[in-house]
Amino acid sequence: MDNYSLGFHSDTDKYRYIAPKGLSREIVVQISKQKNEPAWMLETRLAALARFEEMPIPTWGADLSRINWEDMHYYLRSVEKPYAKWDDVPDSVRRVFEEIGVPEAEREYLAGVGGQYDSEVIYHSLKETLAKRGVIFLSMDEGLKQYPEIVRKNFGKIVPYGDNKLAALNTAVWSGGSFVYIPKRVVVDLPLQAYFRINAERAGQFERTLIVAEEGASVHYVEGCSAPAYSSASLHAAVVEVVVEKEARVRYTTVQNWYKNVYNLVTKRAMVAAEARMEWADCNLGSGVTMKYPSCILAGERAHGEMLSIAVAGEGQQLDAGAKMIHLAEGTTSRIISKSISQNGGRSSYRGQVKITPKATNARSKVVCDALIMDELSRSDTYPNNQIMTGDAQVEHEAYVSKIGEEQLLYLRGRGLTEEEAQTMIIRGFLEPVTAELPLEYAVELNRLVKLEMVGSVG
Repeated sequence: MDNYSLGFHSDTDKYRYIAPKGLSREIVVQISKQKNEPAWMLETRLAALARFEEMPIPTWGADLSRINWEDMHYYLRSVEKPYAKWDDVPDSVRRVFEEIGVPEAEREYLAGVGGQYDSEVIYHSLKETLAKRGVIFLSMDEGLKQYPEIVRKNFGKIVPYGDNKLAALNTAVWSGGSFVYIPKRVVVDLPLQAYFRINAERAGQFERTLIVAEEGASVHYVEGCSAPAYSSASLHAAVVEVVVEKEARVRYTTVQNWYKNVYNLVTKRAMVAAEARMEWADCNLGSGVTMKYPSCILAGERAHGEMLSIAVAGEGQQLDAGAKMIHLAEGTTSRIISKSISQNGGRSSYRGQVKITPKATNARSKVVCDALIMDELSRSDTYPNNQIMTGDAQVEHEAYVSKIGEEQLLYLRGRGLTEEEAQTMIIRGFLEPVTAELPLEYAVELNRLVKLEMVGSVG
């Protein structure tokens, strides 16, 4: 993380509102009041808060005992409302996103862009041609205001607040995130992107994202994440719900590059209907702790779920990532490919579940976990959980752990490469099954970030 280029921040003295530290009923009511939400949403928030207070902190993964829940701002508002024109965004905020490259990405690659700064989405745009075809791409707050029926129908149905402690916390204090709705048979050819930035110190970001793809629709949603280089801890606890209706296709790509002071504790889940396809592509390079297991509930016949995962853990990092594939119907298929690199004492883990229920006859699932350990100080673990409840299913699980061998380096150096170039080539080949599935510009950026992480790591 010494090469972390996104550690800058802007002052918070011009924020419109900063909630007092700590979590209470009064804070939750204030968040809902600031957003002018309907009564049912406030009731949901308060019920989730009560559930959060009842539930214990998870102890089965990374150590979360050092999170100081009371020394944190749960809501920060930098602007009054999202801006549709980039030039209207306040200078202090715009400079941060210009450093990250969001406006340039919009011009060159994307069908729509959203940018979230701490708790609120500050900028949102969608190409006019897509809007005319009925595509909706808004902040979650605006989605609740403009399309309350759709939101109420789907909010909390795939990830209920009782699912886990962090989902309960998100439901209580959620702010921002994306609302995406793709009408029947509409294909969005270019990606929609959201960028999430924590700016303030000792802050939490709790975006809520809902994607609905109607029958035969298709969309690729991309999110990026970063935070300043503070010494105190911040918390990112998002919830993502994806509805993939019959014959629809959704791909959700994440390139996470939080600074190592961030606890990244995220719940992502999709409900996949008959002959539909859900793909998660998850790339984790940053954060001090990550616990994230994107899931597919394969509810319809011949539904398909896929997870492509990369985790690069360095000094002081524990990245506990994986996937869950729940097969509920006949002929459903799933694939999980997990690639991890551990270096300089970092720890990476694959934690996943494949569950094939009695009705999921003729189901097929394949899991491949590959780990590359760069030195004697680092560690990699695999925690598979396969539950097969029918004799008419096919499940494969492969796990490999390896190091970069001196013979490989010697071979490549004998062909004119430096040691660093040889190492980079080996690592890119190791990650290629995942990076090959990313849009070109994101694959290039990911390779650049991995190279920066790996400089000087051959041991």
